[in-house]
Amino acid sequence: MGLSGPGGPQEKRWGPWLVALLRSGACWARQTPRWPPGGSVHGITLALSPPLGADIPDQAGNLAANPFQERICQVFSTAEDRDGSMSFEDFLDMLSVFSDSATSEIKSHYAFRIFDFDDDGTLDRKDLEQLVNCLTGEGEESRLSPSEMHQLLQNILEESDIDKDGTINLSEFQHVISRSPDFASSFKIVL
Repeated sequence: MGLSGPGGPQEKRWGPWLVALLRSGACWARQTPRWPPGGSVHGITLALSPPLGADIPDQAGNLAANPFQERICQVFSTAEDRDGSMSFEDFLDMLSVFSDSATSEIKSHYAFRIFDFDDDGTLDRKDLEQLVNCLTGEGEESRLSPSEMHQLLQNILEESDIDKDGTINLSEFQHVISRSPDFASSFKIVL
């Protein structure tokens, strides 16, 4: 799969970099003719999930195993059909946010967007429950009981919901994050 047409100057420029990313298991490339010119690198878009039937390498890196992998793709994707596919520029934006040089404010803004599953600008009980389920796993043995979930969500809201409206807005989320000194250094992707 080439990154350019005949003559291949972009192949030499982007080829080794893309091959290294693919080998890391961090992303998968696929052809998508739907993108407008400039929306990808010569018709190649990047997606953080493998195509059906593809084997994930044993050393896939932590993004491939991230429980928020699909949601991360949705947040950073500029695709009109919201399918989670990513242009090269989207992928670079994602890497920038997850880099060590991104500020805590930028990281917390994107963390909030990732956790806001319904994209309504607040983290409500439904978002928080989905967040907890992503972290604990979908299996019956790892899922919290209804009473445990209720208590955990109640504790989260008591600690974070400053205006007591039953939801966590971005400023409340950033206030909580500001009290966590490890957040900026742990909100990253290691390739």
